[in-house]
Amino acid sequence: MQVYKKILVAMDCSPVDRVIVDHVTALALQNSSLVSLLHVVHSHSLDQDRALREVAEAALLASCTAMQTQGVDVRMVVRSGEPDDEILKEIEGGGYDLVAMATHGHTFIGDLLFGSVSHTLKHRLGIPLLLIGPQR
Repeated sequence: MQVYKKILVAMDCSPVDRVIVDHVTALALQNSSLVSLLHVVHSHSLDQDRALREVAEAALLASCTAMQTQGVDVRMVVRSGEPDDEILKEIEGGGYDLVAMATHGHTFIGDLLFGSVSHTLKHRLGIPLLLIGPQR
């Protein structure tokens, strides 16, 4: 029985992403899942958006490549805007069975953004939400 057909991984492009990528890789292989790695660029100018998008694409590509070499069907999604709004839009249009994200490990601003994102998702999702903290 395939439990999770489509998994969305919300990433903040920090080192803690490795923990969630490793965990979701195992889940995806067990369930023959399609995985979407999502990063939402939160910027205040077009120049900042371009620069942050470049960094995000490089980080997502590295994670995609690592997952693909292990046999996972994975794609990248980069959006711009408010993280919680954009994640919810992706979920609504994507037919996902599971949303996964790492907790902690970001900068102070990242903690503010992703702390509120996990709180928002916890209260607004109708599908399972997997939150994993960094390994200590």
